[in-house]
Amino acid sequence: MKTPPRPIVRNAARTLLLDPDGRVLLIRGHDPEAPEAGHWWLTPGGGLEPGEDARAAAVREAFEETGHEVADLVGPVARRSSVFRFDGRLIEQRELYFVARVEAFEATSAGWTPLEQRVLGEARWWTLDELRTTGDTVFPEHLADLVAAALAG
Repeated sequence: MKTPPRPIVRNAARTLLLDPDGRVLLIRGHDPEAPEAGHWWLTPGGGLEPGEDARAAAVREAFEETGHEVADLVGPVARRSSVFRFDGRLIEQRELYFVARVEAFEATSAGWTPLEQRVLGEARWWTLDELRTTGDTVFPEHLADLVAAALAG
């Protein structure tokens, strides 16, 4: 019997960017190796660089993926671990979530890495009601609850 592949472990940091109207910024993504899977929405964030802590990674990734500098982070406010296939690899991603209160801004893709250019698309601000009622896939699965808790303080 063939042993199933072991996932690549990836530590990541993600940020809930919340504007004064209680909206959260999400970015549309997809798997370039599985276009039939459609797209999903996720918070800005990504993998930690060697020697980088999660807070520094959250700040760096928010800037790279949105073009907006984040000054004050709260958290981590949540943890998530999931195993999934992406870009032809099996990944176990261990995420820490932070919150940053920001003025609404228009995100830019200027800082995207080559991989992000392949897999990311538009960014948009979502209300809590939109998160709760969308038919689109959103990660993490219970993002609306996480946003509601962050808005409540």
